[in-house]
Amino acid sequence: MICGTDEAGRGPIAGPVVAAAVILDPNNPIEGINDSKKLSEKKREALSAEIKQKALYWAIAQCNADEIDAINILQASLLAMKRAVEALPVKPEKVLVDGNKLPQLSVPAEAIVGGDALEACIGAASILAKVERDRQMLAWHELYPHYDFAKHKAYPTKAHLEALAEHGPCPVHRKSFGPVARMLAVTCKPDE
Repeated sequence: MICGTDEAGRGPIAGPVVAAAVILDPNNPIEGINDSKKLSEKKREALSAEIKQKALYWAIAQCNADEIDAINILQASLLAMKRAVEALPVKPEKVLVDGNKLPQLSVPAEAIVGGDALEACIGAASILAKVERDRQMLAWHELYPHYDFAKHKAYPTKAHLEALAEHGPCPVHRKSFGPVARMLAVTCKPDE
Protein backbone atom coordinates (compact mmCIF):
# COMPACT_ATOMS: atom_id res chain seq x y z
CA MET A 1 0.00 0.00 0.00
CA ILE A 2 2.59 2.53 -1.17
CA CYS A 3 1.04 5.80 -2.34
CA GLY A 4 2.63 8.29 -4.71
CA THR A 5 1.60 11.94 -4.72
CA ASP A 6 2.49 14.87 -6.94
CA GLU A 7 1.04 18.19 -8.03
CA ALA A 8 0.60 20.14 -11.25
CA GLY A 9 0.31 23.87 -11.66
CA ARG A 10 2.91 25.56 -9.49
CA GLY A 11 4.20 27.79 -12.30
CA PRO A 12 1.00 29.17 -13.89
CA ILE A 13 -0.34 32.58 -12.88
CA ALA A 14 -4.00 31.50 -12.87
CA GLY A 15 -6.09 28.55 -11.82
CA PRO A 16 -5.65 25.92 -9.11
CA VAL A 17 -2.73 23.79 -8.11
CA VAL A 18 -3.98 20.21 -8.50
CA ALA A 19 -2.58 17.14 -6.74
CA ALA A 20 -3.22 13.44 -7.08
CA ALA A 21 -2.49 10.43 -4.89
CA VAL A 22 -2.22 6.96 -6.45
CA ILE A 23 -1.75 3.45 -5.10
CA LEU A 24 -0.86 1.24 -8.04
CA ASP A 25 -1.72 -2.45 -8.29
CA PRO A 26 1.58 -4.41 -8.49
CA ASN A 27 -0.32 -7.25 -10.21
CA ASN A 28 -1.69 -4.95 -12.91
CA PRO A 29 1.27 -2.90 -14.24
CA ILE A 30 0.84 0.09 -16.53
CA GLU A 31 3.41 0.64 -19.29
CA GLY A 32 4.75 4.09 -20.12
CA ILE A 33 4.27 5.94 -16.82
CA ASN A 34 6.74 8.82 -16.51
CA ASP A 35 6.95 12.43 -15.39
CA SER A 36 3.84 14.00 -16.95
CA LYS A 37 5.94 16.83 -18.43
CA LYS A 38 7.88 14.27 -20.51
CA LEU A 39 4.73 12.87 -22.13
CA SER A 40 2.62 14.21 -24.98
CA GLU A 41 -0.87 15.44 -24.16
CA LYS A 42 -2.37 12.48 -26.05
CA LYS A 43 -0.21 9.98 -24.12
CA ARG A 44 -1.06 11.65 -20.78
CA GLU A 45 -4.79 11.43 -21.54
CA ALA A 46 -4.53 7.72 -22.44
CA LEU A 47 -2.42 6.93 -19.36
CA SER A 48 -4.75 8.90 -17.09
CA ALA A 49 -7.69 6.76 -18.16
CA GLU A 50 -5.63 3.57 -17.74
CA ILE A 51 -4.39 4.62 -14.28
CA LYS A 52 -7.94 5.35 -13.12
CA GLN A 53 -9.01 1.92 -14.38
CA LYS A 54 -6.07 -0.18 -13.11
CA ALA A 55 -4.84 1.52 -9.93
CA LEU A 56 -6.00 0.09 -6.62
CA TYR A 57 -6.94 3.59 -5.41
CA TRP A 58 -6.58 7.14 -6.62
CA ALA A 59 -7.79 10.58 -5.58
CA ILE A 60 -7.47 14.14 -6.86
CA ALA A 61 -7.59 17.34 -4.80
CA GLN A 62 -6.61 20.97 -5.25
CA CYS A 63 -6.13 24.45 -3.84
CA ASN A 64 -7.78 27.28 -5.75
CA ALA A 65 -6.23 30.65 -6.64
CA ASP A 66 -7.57 32.35 -3.49
CA GLU A 67 -6.01 29.68 -1.27
CA ILE A 68 -2.72 29.99 -3.17
CA ASP A 69 -2.76 33.75 -2.61
CA ALA A 70 -3.52 33.28 1.09
CA ILE A 71 -0.84 30.68 1.98
CA ASN A 72 1.67 30.81 -0.97
CA ILE A 73 2.19 28.30 -3.77
CA LEU A 74 4.51 25.95 -1.87
CA GLN A 75 2.11 25.60 1.07
CA ALA A 76 -0.86 25.26 -1.33
CA SER A 77 0.97 22.50 -3.25
CA LEU A 78 1.66 20.62 0.00
CA LEU A 79 -1.94 21.13 1.17
CA ALA A 80 -3.33 19.85 -2.15
CA MET A 81 -1.15 16.72 -1.84
CA LYS A 82 -2.28 16.22 1.77
CA ARG A 83 -5.92 16.55 0.65
CA ALA A 84 -5.37 14.02 -2.16
CA VAL A 85 -3.77 11.47 0.19
CA GLU A 86 -6.53 11.98 2.76
CA ALA A 87 -9.20 11.56 0.07
CA LEU A 88 -8.07 7.98 -0.61
CA PRO A 89 -10.55 5.44 0.76
CA VAL A 90 -7.70 3.61 2.53
CA LYS A 91 -4.75 4.79 4.60
CA PRO A 92 -1.48 4.03 2.78
CA GLU A 93 1.43 2.41 4.62
CA LYS A 94 3.82 4.98 3.18
CA VAL A 95 3.60 8.02 0.91
CA LEU A 96 6.24 8.88 -1.70
CA VAL A 97 6.21 12.59 -2.51
CA ASP A 98 7.75 14.25 -5.55
CA GLY A 99 10.17 17.01 -4.51
CA ASN A 100 12.14 17.88 -1.40
CA LYS A 101 9.33 18.91 0.97
CA LEU A 102 6.69 16.79 2.69
CA PRO A 103 3.05 17.63 3.35
CA GLN A 104 1.85 17.09 6.92
CA LEU A 105 0.59 13.52 6.84
CA SER A 106 -0.43 11.02 9.50
CA VAL A 107 1.52 8.23 7.77
CA PRO A 108 5.26 7.77 7.05
CA ALA A 109 6.39 9.72 3.98
CA GLU A 110 9.52 10.21 1.91
CA ALA A 111 10.37 13.12 -0.38
CA ILE A 112 12.10 12.11 -3.63
CA VAL A 113 13.56 14.77 -5.90
CA GLY A 114 12.64 13.84 -9.48
CA GLY A 115 10.38 11.14 -8.05
CA ASP A 116 7.86 11.45 -10.88
CA ALA A 117 10.46 9.90 -13.21
CA LEU A 118 11.81 7.40 -10.64
CA GLU A 119 8.72 5.94 -8.93
CA ALA A 120 5.75 4.73 -11.00
CA CYS A 121 3.23 5.68 -8.29
CA ILE A 122 4.51 9.29 -8.24
CA GLY A 123 4.58 9.40 -12.04
CA ALA A 124 0.98 8.16 -12.10
CA ALA A 125 0.00 10.91 -9.65
CA SER A 126 1.74 13.53 -11.78
CA ILE A 127 -0.21 12.35 -14.84
CA LEU A 128 -3.60 12.44 -13.08
CA ALA A 129 -2.87 15.89 -11.62
CA LYS A 130 -1.71 17.36 -14.95
CA VAL A 131 -4.63 15.94 -16.94
CA GLU A 132 -7.15 17.20 -14.37
CA ARG A 133 -5.59 20.66 -14.21
CA ASP A 134 -5.50 20.94 -18.01
CA ARG A 135 -9.18 19.88 -18.14
CA GLN A 136 -10.05 22.64 -15.68
CA MET A 137 -8.10 25.23 -17.68
CA LEU A 138 -10.14 24.26 -20.77
CA ALA A 139 -13.29 24.94 -18.74
CA TRP A 140 -11.92 28.33 -17.60
CA HIS A 141 -11.12 29.05 -21.26
CA GLU A 142 -14.84 28.76 -22.03
CA LEU A 143 -15.61 31.41 -19.38
CA TYR A 144 -12.67 33.71 -20.16
CA PRO A 145 -11.72 33.02 -23.81
CA HIS A 146 -9.70 36.22 -24.31
CA TYR A 147 -6.89 34.82 -22.10
CA ASP A 148 -6.53 31.69 -24.29
CA PHE A 149 -6.12 29.35 -21.30
CA ALA A 150 -6.74 26.39 -23.64
CA LYS A 151 -3.45 27.08 -25.37
CA HIS A 152 -1.01 27.96 -22.54
CA LYS A 153 -2.86 26.50 -19.50
CA ALA A 154 -2.23 29.81 -17.63
CA TYR A 155 1.56 29.71 -17.79
CA PRO A 156 2.97 33.26 -18.16
CA THR A 157 3.61 33.09 -21.91
CA LYS A 158 4.04 36.24 -23.97
CA ALA A 159 0.46 35.90 -25.31
CA HIS A 160 -0.95 35.39 -21.80
CA LEU A 161 0.90 38.41 -20.41
CA GLU A 162 -0.32 40.53 -23.34
CA ALA A 163 -3.93 39.42 -22.69
CA LEU A 164 -3.47 40.16 -19.00
CA ALA A 165 -2.21 43.67 -19.85
CA GLU A 166 -5.15 44.26 -22.17
CA HIS A 167 -7.98 42.80 -20.08
CA GLY A 168 -6.66 42.86 -16.53
CA PRO A 169 -6.90 39.82 -14.27
CA CYS A 170 -9.96 37.57 -14.12
CA PRO A 171 -11.26 35.87 -10.93
CA VAL A 172 -9.02 32.80 -11.38
CA HIS A 173 -5.77 34.75 -11.69
CA ARG A 174 -3.39 34.40 -8.74
CA LYS A 175 -3.19 37.91 -7.31
CA SER A 176 0.03 37.20 -5.38
CA PHE A 177 1.98 36.16 -8.48
CA GLY A 178 4.35 38.80 -9.89
CA PRO A 179 2.74 39.70 -13.24
CA VAL A 180 -0.76 39.84 -11.72
CA ALA A 181 0.36 41.63 -8.54
CA ARG A 182 2.21 44.27 -10.58
CA MET A 183 -0.87 44.85 -12.74
CA LEU A 184 -3.12 45.19 -9.69
CA ALA A 185 -0.67 47.61 -8.07
CA VAL A 186 -0.86 49.84 -11.15
CA THR A 187 -4.64 49.61 -11.63
CA CYS A 188 -5.61 49.82 -7.94
CA LYS A 189 -3.69 52.90 -6.82
CA PRO A 190 -5.50 54.82 -4.07
CA ASP A 191 -6.97 58.18 -5.03
CA GLU A 192 -4.40 60.94 -4.76
